[in-house]
Amino acid sequence: MDYNEIGILAFQEKRYEDAAKAFTEAIENNPDDAIGYVNFGNLLASMNDNERAERFFQKAITIDETAATAYYGLANLYFNVERYIEAAKLYQKAIEHGIQGADAYYMLGKSFERDEKPKLALPYMQRAAELEPNDLQIRLSYGILLCTLEMFDVAKGELEFVLEQDANNADAHYNLGVLYAVSTEETELALEHLKKAYTIDSNFDQAKYIYDMISQRNN
Repeated sequence: MDYNEIGILAFQEKRYEDAAKAFTEAIENNPDDAIGYVNFGNLLASMNDNERAERFFQKAITIDETAATAYYGLANLYFNVERYIEAAKLYQKAIEHGIQGADAYYMLGKSFERDEKPKLALPYMQRAAELEPNDLQIRLSYGILLCTLEMFDVAKGELEFVLEQDANNADAHYNLGVLYAVSTEETELALEHLKKAYTIDSNFDQAKYIYDMISQRNN
């Protein structure tokens, strides 16, 4: 009987007590296997029991220094409490040890971005977009980061791609509107996208503010 599999199924079905029992059995039956500790750490993190989750992830890393999922879980924990420098180091460790998929690259990019190091974020966000070209959140974040770095031509393509797939993406309209406003003379296009942003999301006060500011400037 694989207690980790039983625990993961219970976790997915939100039967957290059953998941905890199964992961406890997994650890007791095989205390030198890091995966049981990683799974228990993920369970505790989902329940916002961060202090205990941290201990389980650290125990997993002590047992297996190549446990990519342990580094990733601990990185997520630190990212969520705004410990971005530590999170970035751990996402890098997860990537070094072979974690699969775009998420670690995306989160590493977001960590550098939140730590106000957009140039460091760029290659990782670009890699995430390459790995998951149809993930609109990744493509939007990549486009916004490109805008921050004033790489407007490439950013425009990213934001337009998001809008081709999701015409009602208020964030994409907003950022494309700002892009047109600051990097081109196409004021009407800037206003059009900004208006769409606050029409789609009535609480998008920043879009309305910039729309009004541009409108007044051009009257």
